[in-house]
Amino acid sequence: MNVREVALVGGTTTRFGVRASTWAELAQEVGAALFRAVPELRSEDVDSFFLGAAEPERFAFQSHAAPFAAEQMGLRPTRIIQRTELACASGQSAIRSAYAAIASGLADVAVAAGVEKMNLPSMAEANTSMACVLDRAWDGPHGATAPPFFAMVAQRHQLEYGTTDEQMAAVSEKNHRFANANSDAQFYEKKFDRAKLLRLPLVAPPLRLGDCSSMTDGAAAVVLTSADLARKYTDRPAIIRGSGQYSDFHNLANAGSLTDWVGLRRAAREAFDRAGVGPEAIDVAEVHDCFTISEIIEYEMFGWADPGRGGAFAADGQGDQGGKLLVNPRGGLLGCGHPLGATGIAQAVEVYRQFAHDVPASRAAPDPEWALVHNLSGSANVHSVMIYQRGGAA
Repeated sequence: MNVREVALVGGTTTRFGVRASTWAELAQEVGAALFRAVPELRSEDVDSFFLGAAEPERFAFQSHAAPFAAEQMGLRPTRIIQRTELACASGQSAIRSAYAAIASGLADVAVAAGVEKMNLPSMAEANTSMACVLDRAWDGPHGATAPPFFAMVAQRHQLEYGTTDEQMAAVSEKNHRFANANSDAQFYEKKFDRAKLLRLPLVAPPLRLGDCSSMTDGAAAVVLTSADLARKYTDRPAIIRGSGQYSDFHNLANAGSLTDWVGLRRAAREAFDRAGVGPEAIDVAEVHDCFTISEIIEYEMFGWADPGRGGAFAADGQGDQGGKLLVNPRGGLLGCGHPLGATGIAQAVEVYRQFAHDVPASRAAPDPEWALVHNLSGSANVHSVMIYQRGGAA
């Protein structure tokens, strides 16, 4: 079977935050915005639709969500329509499925969208829904939801390597500063310097409020095509060059080391091997900073920092402008918020915009050619990685 090149030719996001909009209204909003963002796109061009949505049944009481979202967005897919669910990586999973369909010839033009409505009148109900991501019968009774789990990760990293609260705050400060230059970010208008972050209330020690991403409503969408069709829609496509994924446990009893994320190292190796480049080639990265300690460990697992040196990498500004590479320039999950199904797609939108030099200078990579997107899901037990190369004119 011949494998075709696949290009991402445009995309958009709604504003992320605590939105009065319903789930359906978020889908409508991102659909209208997508046709504005990719003006050459016509509804009849789109033969396939992939929806990333983690928990619409619980958050919005909506099953059979892919055809529902397609209708709200003005799409009538004629080849493939499906929903992908992989908790926090549901959006990237939609892109990966669209990529696979186009590469194999099953689709030619696909929309991958992510929609999540997480803020409910009762926060207790929302948090109970989030606990469904766990091995609920086993890990649930122990309260091993995301903040306590990642607090254990942070405690262990501090014990093994001497990582400090200040180093974690450096991650949050950077990402919130980038969010101040992204009008779609949940915390676009909120200023957080390092001193302020270190005074915020503890959520699960050592993690403070600013170390944790938020419950967020939002949607995002991208258009993918075979590379030979890309010029119809843009002269600056982002070409998908590599992809990797790995799952190594679910029940926390099988987690092994909390600070050596084997699944991420293996997923990254596969993605880099497929792309034919190494970690040093990456100019801009969108990684899964659901908590500050996550980004620190990801620096290490991708090979940008030595084991145990992720905290120093953050504090030294190596993931900031002027550093080794630019990490989470849209503001990350910390600054933008984390609407589960939309996050991975919003990250891909940022890659496209960085390649197109369509972001403010205060959060722009100088002349990026290679970009990486990473999502973890569950208790850092599943990792998904995609690598893009800039196509077309610089």
